[in-house]
Amino acid sequence: MGVETEALRWFQLVADGLTVTEVAETYAVSQPGVSRALARLEEEVGTPLLRRSGRVLRLTQAGATFKRHVDAFVNNLDDGLAAVEQLLDPGSGLVTLGFPLSLGTWFVPGLIRDFGRIRPQVRFALQRTAVGEPGAPSRLLLTREVELELTTARISHPDIEWRRVAVEPLLLCVPLDHPLADADAVELAAVAAEPFIMRRRPSGMREQVVDLCNVAGFSPVVAYEVDDLPTVRGFVGAGLGVAVVPALGRDVPVVLGPVRFLPLLDPGAQRDIGLACLTERRLLPAADSFRRFVVGGGANLTSASSV
Repeated sequence: MGVETEALRWFQLVADGLTVTEVAETYAVSQPGVSRALARLEEEVGTPLLRRSGRVLRLTQAGATFKRHVDAFVNNLDDGLAAVEQLLDPGSGLVTLGFPLSLGTWFVPGLIRDFGRIRPQVRFALQRTAVGEPGAPSRLLLTREVELELTTARISHPDIEWRRVAVEPLLLCVPLDHPLADADAVELAAVAAEPFIMRRRPSGMREQVVDLCNVAGFSPVVAYEVDDLPTVRGFVGAGLGVAVVPALGRDVPVVLGPVRFLPLLDPGAQRDIGLACLTERRLLPAADSFRRFVVGGGANLTSASSV
């Protein structure tokens, strides 16, 4: 059956009391064209839906039954078209965005706030990305569950475009009673003999810390491996070691609970923040607008250095 949506709409209007002439004038088509479309509809349904009563057409019993389903179908169709139209509107669409936990505490909220100042009607569907192999895209992006992904490492993948959007400093985290706690800034070599609290593998942060230590002339002794940055801070505060952590938007040096964060003077003591999307998939307008906002500098990008 090849029922035309336009014929269903004309059938609705006639069933609701409009004449064929009025329907034709409303849609700027010929009266015979409307009559032929209604006749084809009846032929496809297999029974008369309308009967003439004077100048107007009235519903048959079959027509009344059919009309209830037509109303439901057309209303759902209109709702669907409106939803898609809203989705395609860069000013009021939806952005699906993935990001790691460490960016969710400071970077992502700031971006959404600043973007909302120029696109207040755009909505966000947010997903936390799981820790994976360093440099690998998340499952959420590869399976198209999100259109955009913020990352804390460069992604190398043939189907993904990755753009660095900010640079985040790395800091030395020490307990408050540590001999270096009052320093304004330090080099990693100063803690070469200290035990380190590290993120558990796989972790791009861990790999970068090990590389920084090696460049500084030593291999770090890993005292404890933990799963997240708050736990790293807790172990450092308990005096169980030192750690290298991302700044997370903090101005340093600064005290937070039982620890102090110090700037590192070592070259390369920073991590890239990037934005990734699939090259084979055209972004919806709202997502593309957000991508251009972030890549273009995205307000102040909070306390990280934009690039």
